[in-house]
Amino acid sequence: MELTRRDAAAALAALGASGGVALGARVAADRGRDADAAGGPEGDGTGDGAPADDETVRETLTAVAAVVYPDDASGVDEFVEGFLDGRLDGSAHAAGVREAVAELNRLARSWHGGAVADLDPADRDRHLREIGADVAEEDPDGTTAERVRYYVVNELLLAFYASPTGGELVGIENPQGHPGGAESYRRGPR
Repeated sequence: MELTRRDAAAALAALGASGGVALGARVAADRGRDADAAGGPEGDGTGDGAPADDETVRETLTAVAAVVYPDDASGVDEFVEGFLDGRLDGSAHAAGVREAVAELNRLARSWHGGAVADLDPADRDRHLREIGADVAEEDPDGTTAERVRYYVVNELLLAFYASPTGGELVGIENPQGHPGGAESYRRGPR
C-alpha cells in the first residue's frame, strides 16, 4: 500500500493540530540549511558534536524507515518527508531528533565507513541492532541506544501507525485520532 503526504498530514493531525497546520504552512526554504552550521563537511553533525542539519535528518530517517517499515509499504520517501515537515521545528523534540541522527551517523561512519543513508538496507538494519536500538527502552535522556530508539525508530513507527494507510497495512483499521464514524463500527473488520 502506498503511503502519501496525506497520510503524513493525518499522522501529524493525530499528534495535535499544530503539526498538521505546520505541514501546510511550512516551505522548503529551510530544508537546505548551510552544512557549515551543522558542523560537518556533509552537514551530518559529525564535527564537534553538532546536531545534524534538516536534510541529513530527512535522508537518515527515510533510510531507517526503509528498514523498519513493512515491505508492503510504498511511497515511504514522500511520507517521511511530509511527516518531518511538521516535526522539524524549533522544539526541544526536534533538537533531540537532530542530535540522535548526528550520533547515529557518527557511529555509522566509524563502524561502517559511511552515513546511515549510504549503507545498504542490510547494513542499516545491522547498524541499528549493533547500537541496540532494536531492544532498548526509549528514553530521550538515556544512552545512545535509548535516544536512537526514542527519536529515530519510535518517531518513524509513531508516524506509520498513526497514519490511516500505515494502520490499515498492519491491521489497525481505525487508528486513534482518526474518526471512522458509526459506519466503521457497524460493518466490522474487512
